[in-house]
Amino acid sequence: MSSVLNQRSSPTHPPEARSAPPPRRTRLLALPEARWAAAALALFLLALPLYLQGAPAWLWGTLFAAAYLAGGWEPGWEGLKALGDRTLDVDLLMVVAALGAAAIGQVLDGALLIVIFAASGALEAIATARTADSVRGLLDLAPATATRILPDGTAESVDAGRLDVGDLVLVRPGERVGADGLVVDGAGEVDQATITGEPLPVVKQVGDEVYAGTVNGTGALHVRVGRNPSDSVVARIVRMVEEASRTKAPTQLFVEKIEQRYSVGMVLATLAVFAVPLVFGSALEPALLRAMTFMIVASPCAVVLSTMPPLLSALANAGRHGVLAKSAVVMERLGRIDAVALDKTGTLTEGSPHVTDIRPVPGSGTDEETLLRLAAAAEHRSEHPLGRAVVAAARARGLDLAEAAGFSSVPGRGVTATVGDRTVRVGSPAHLLPGADGAGAEGIVRELEDAGRTAVLVVVDGTSAGVLGVTDRLRPDAAATVAALTRLTGTPPALLTGDNAPAAARLAAEVGVTDVRAGLLPEEKVAAVREWEEQGRAVLVVGDGVNDAPALAAAHTGVAMGRAGSDLALETADAVVVRDELGTVPAVVRLSRAARRLVLQNLCIAGVFIAGLVVWDLAGTLPLPLGVAGHEGSTVLVGLNGLRLLTDGAWHRARTGPAA
Repeated sequence: MSSVLNQRSSPTHPPEARSAPPPRRTRLLALPEARWAAAALALFLLALPLYLQGAPAWLWGTLFAAAYLAGGWEPGWEGLKALGDRTLDVDLLMVVAALGAAAIGQVLDGALLIVIFAASGALEAIATARTADSVRGLLDLAPATATRILPDGTAESVDAGRLDVGDLVLVRPGERVGADGLVVDGAGEVDQATITGEPLPVVKQVGDEVYAGTVNGTGALHVRVGRNPSDSVVARIVRMVEEASRTKAPTQLFVEKIEQRYSVGMVLATLAVFAVPLVFGSALEPALLRAMTFMIVASPCAVVLSTMPPLLSALANAGRHGVLAKSAVVMERLGRIDAVALDKTGTLTEGSPHVTDIRPVPGSGTDEETLLRLAAAAEHRSEHPLGRAVVAAARARGLDLAEAAGFSSVPGRGVTATVGDRTVRVGSPAHLLPGADGAGAEGIVRELEDAGRTAVLVVVDGTSAGVLGVTDRLRPDAAATVAALTRLTGTPPALLTGDNAPAAARLAAEVGVTDVRAGLLPEEKVAAVREWEEQGRAVLVVGDGVNDAPALAAAHTGVAMGRAGSDLALETADAVVVRDELGTVPAVVRLSRAARRLVLQNLCIAGVFIAGLVVWDLAGTLPLPLGVAGHEGSTVLVGLNGLRLLTDGAWHRARTGPAA
């Protein structure tokens, strides 16, 4: 953090400036997939009690038929179109299997299968729409208008999108920067956390670069536009997220890779079971009955349910303990990761500064309590993150703060106020020490900076009274999480951060990270992730800010920290840590791997049942009721086996168990 020691004042930008504006939400029922799935579910729930209570068949049959139509017409139609491209869509096979079940009297089973597939398609459509909304919302980071300075010195308000390279723009205190460019006049502090992830505002002076969408604190800036608005860093973030979402290889549950070939084989086999007896003179009805029995017992329903219950149980259990995976596909994918990249601010750290040291200068006559009380009184009107940290520390100790008069602040230097009859200055040692009696303070400042703290000097009536040490506090479980992820993947996580190199290196040493990449812009984080994935690694990225969103989208799996996370990061990530407990990340990876083991067990169980029933039907005469019972029994068995991951014991084992 030493590079931010001189970046000190009291900007007045609002707290929400550190994250993206709320995205424009797509209404759920605006999506046709959601409407049809809701209709299918409602019809199924209406028909179910009537069916179970023995109501007239025409009543519950009509409702079930409507559920089949509402939930099955779209995947059925898409499957028929896929057939035109010589592809057998698994959803089409499920629709056919559901209709086949209904044809032999298993109406309830077929309707349930239709509802499950309709709900799955709706959830996928909702997730896609939410991500698109959030990406569009990111564009709101850049202001709609900017103040352009004309050659004659007059100012005009223009659409920010119409700014050209070379235009001169005025950025007043509290405004968002309208375009990427260089400061040509003025000085101020800019909160650029949305772009770089740095925890504190950065002093910008003549010759420094600023980014569109970042927030100016105090002091007016004159900025010469250096990039077309369509090529700004914010615009590039949008393009990277959209591109990563489009080009990220479509991930299927690994059982679906088997289903495609199995489905083709099952259809051909069913036709053969029906046609071959007819060729040898069999009657139509027994041939049809044998073929329908074969289709039921060979149907991949048990194979499909081999996958979903374990993954959905793991998903639900993780959700109860504060980790929301957005789909069963995500839960399955988490278990495959073999490399991890972590953000720094807001991920390994809490994302806000805290006072850690209160060091009076020996011989100044000031004790810790007096030093903190005077500094907090002077900072009370400041909205700078360091000022808020000082005031929060005083309040945490229950100190009464005197009223301060004559408050003023200078960007990059600090604040000045009169507290009682004493003049108090609080700010950067580099700017305050030369004008103060600094005997004894220099050594304290060096000691705190060497320890990775941001040093804040307190000068009372022209004499250095003491130094406060401020830092972005490490999460309590950060080191343990890094160690757990190292055991899971076999290599320590990497640190990808936009913060400065010394601060990143110090924090990495504390938590056990050796691969540190600091000072990165969003596109450089994406490049690092793609570099690892080109080496065949499945990368898990954990982050929280807008600047992390492209990497979260590009990674094999992205996890966002929920409490501090920006809207874009939360929507782009595959999973969200709601309670901000970093230690749940390795736990959910272990839970995913446990689910994958159960899936393999279930596939073995389903395979044994299907093979046995198929052989019986082909080699002998399998009664249809017995075939249905065997088929449904295997389905129930694999379903119950998958539900084992719903228990609290399963989560406890994931938190404390082996890495396998």
